[in-house]
Amino acid sequence: MSVLSDGRSVPDILQPPPRLRPVTLDAPWAWLRHGWADMWRIPRISLAYGLAFTAISLTLVTALFVIDMSAVALAMAAGFMLVGPMLAVGMYEASRRLEAGIPIRLRDVVFVSARSPGQLAFLGAILTAVLLVWMRLATLLFALFFGNAGFPPLDEFVPTLLLTWHGLGLLIVGTGAGGILAFATFAISAISVPMLLASDRDAVTAVLASIEAVKRNVWPMLLWGWLVALLTAFGIATLFIGMAITFPLLGHATWHAYRALVVEEN
Repeated sequence: MSVLSDGRSVPDILQPPPRLRPVTLDAPWAWLRHGWADMWRIPRISLAYGLAFTAISLTLVTALFVIDMSAVALAMAAGFMLVGPMLAVGMYEASRRLEAGIPIRLRDVVFVSARSPGQLAFLGAILTAVLLVWMRLATLLFALFFGNAGFPPLDEFVPTLLLTWHGLGLLIVGTGAGGILAFATFAISAISVPMLLASDRDAVTAVLASIEAVKRNVWPMLLWGWLVALLTAFGIATLFIGMAITFPLLGHATWHAYRALVVEEN
């Protein structure tokens, strides 16, 4: 067992885990309904948040295409789901305030005041590191299957991916590797980010609670992960325009997922 300089063991400084509750298979649909209701209670704030994200994403992806790094752009778009839980923290705060009856201004969701800011930043660094791992892995996989051939033009990308052996190999292996990484990231961040926003906890406790919530509610959480992936993919497929709606929707809904899974502490 590891011992710190002050004589305490690592388990001694970790806080007790929060109490979790089971949810039914239809719970994710309720989270989306509640998230949709929250979004339209404060439409100007929610849509401004989503539009700002859309504008930033489009600018970044366009810049990568202009400098002939389109392969990186597509990998980055796919990796959005890895850091999405951190980027939506403003929507968690908005739903928290709506629930508590606290007035909401745009600056409240842009400059969020978290209960555990240092721990939240630490978790954000972990998710960013996972994104960088994915970017590196995607680059290596592309080099493995395409070699020096370079990235095909956009009008040839889908036929190359589906109708050539090296394209199919990249699709299968990349989907498998990305799926494993995405599920692991989903497990550690499903409720940990809103938990660190709303409560005074350490990142390790929050991550372990998130993993435990997924383990105890495997099928509802698999459905929730599928819904998150589907709505995110739709937003990306519309050149990020759809993210103006789906991004704040998922942010609001994730807060309700957290509230449903974690027993409120007095």
